Amino acid sequence: MAAPRARLGTVEAEGSSGRQGNSGVEVVVSSDPAPPAPLCPHGPTLLFVKANQGKEETRRFYACSACRDRKDCNFFQWEDEKLSGARLAAREAHNRRCQPPLSRSQCVERYLKFIELPLSQRKFCQRCQQLLLPDDEEKHHKHQIVGDISITQLKRPSQLLYPLENKKTNAQYLFADRSCLFLVDLLSTLGFRRVLCVGTPRLHELIRLKASGDKKSNVKSLLLDIDFRYSQFYMEDSFCHYNMFNHHFFDGKAALEVCRTFLQKDKGEGVIMVTDPPFGGLVEPLALTFKKLIAMWKEGQSQDNSHKELPIFWIFPYFFESRICQFFPSFCMLDYQVDYDNHALYKHGKTGRKQSPVRIFTNIPPNKIILPIEEGYRFCPLCQRYVSLENQHCEHCNSCTSKDGRKWNHCFLCKKCVKPSWIHCNICNHCALPDHSCNSPKHGCFICGELDHKRSTCPNIFTSKKVNKAVRKQKQRKSNKMKMETTKGQSMNHTSVTRKKKRRERAHQYLCS
Repeated sequence: MAAPRARLGTVEAEGSSGRQGNSGVEVVVSSDPAPPAPLCPHGPTLLFVKANQGKEETRRFYACSACRDRKDCNFFQWEDEKLSGARLAAREAHNRRCQPPLSRSQCVERYLKFIELPLSQRKFCQRCQQLLLPDDEEKHHKHQIVGDISITQLKRPSQLLYPLENKKTNAQYLFADRSCLFLVDLLSTLGFRRVLCVGTPRLHELIRLKASGDKKSNVKSLLLDIDFRYSQFYMEDSFCHYNMFNHHFFDGKAALEVCRTFLQKDKGEGVIMVTDPPFGGLVEPLALTFKKLIAMWKEGQSQDNSHKELPIFWIFPYFFESRICQFFPSFCMLDYQVDYDNHALYKHGKTGRKQSPVRIFTNIPPNKIILPIEEGYRFCPLCQRYVSLENQHCEHCNSCTSKDGRKWNHCFLCKKCVKPSWIHCNICNHCALPDHSCNSPKHGCFICGELDHKRSTCPNIFTSKKVNKAVRKQKQRKSNKMKMETTKGQSMNHTSVTRKKKRRERAHQYLCS
């Protein structure tokens, strides 16, 4: 389920440079045991900090892990903010109101009743996006209803449900059949027997369809997705309501155990994770979540297999390659272009810059993955992997260097291949677009200003944190002192006014007597 939460250009800039301008919001990840994060309707929140280059960190705050727009989830709390009991109770009540109207067990019970109904009574409300039982029809009689829902339609819920189209929160861009069939065939060729589908509902459907129609296919699938509407189409062992940005199972320990059992079956052999996160999501919380799933899988491994890695297909735009490899150094990017049914830009068959930027990142050796020759992919004997047709091998870099499907040019000054639209700038001393601004801010460390690393890996980060903490404490003491002085002044003024009022009352009583 790919979900760009911002325009593609903005996301690409974040992927290539890490920030816009000279400031940015970062997720705070602490190695020390931290207090539990407060909860919003989407589970535990994340701790953020706004960093400005050359300046101290600002106050840290908690915000929703899944939503980047305050209109979709308005949760906000300062890290050091103390809440009253009334506010905490109101928040808990709000979180409960935002949960799905039916529990997981109720959805399963309704599904079992629904499939027992005759075809003429199987109905689906398009307005409420809900399967209807006979007792529900009166409530939905004014809504747009689809009748005669077949078993085949129930097996393809992504075609029955409307894709969520809020681009900043959970827009659903579903795999085109071309990409989906390629992935299913590839997983079968590689010999996997279980597929953990994280945010890939259409792949989950196709795996189950193939297994039901082909007796030789024994591939099982488990879908983890934040869209609770899928819970009305699947049993508990096939779907878990899940937030991939904070590793939160909405149905608690029961759903967690379903995932654990699925990963650890057969001592963890024959399982792969395929994930298609929202493109506007931050890479760091996604990587932390995937590492928790990897740790869950490793719990079922014997000590002899402790060196093994959980096979993963992470589907994401190519310009996030450096960020993904920062967290998973063993990953490499395949040239295969993933396309989507309901996205105007991410389509296969286009040329130049209009090609889909979405790729597959994996820790499976690329020489084991065969890309379809009929779609224009070829095998490079020097790189020992399949590449796109225009991705030519560079003898200077000793690799097929193109990332976006176009032929890249080698720059001898930069000592690397660059996009064909880039030229070398002698002022900036690197290649860039011809109309770039040479005075644009340099992207580097926000603490020391060096260009060879980022703030999160700066050797001075702990010193900076101590200084910032001391400065914040000093400011807090000053603020508290000012508040006390203001309160004291107000109290003295109130006493003076009261005394004057009493003197006037006594004088009035004396004159009247």
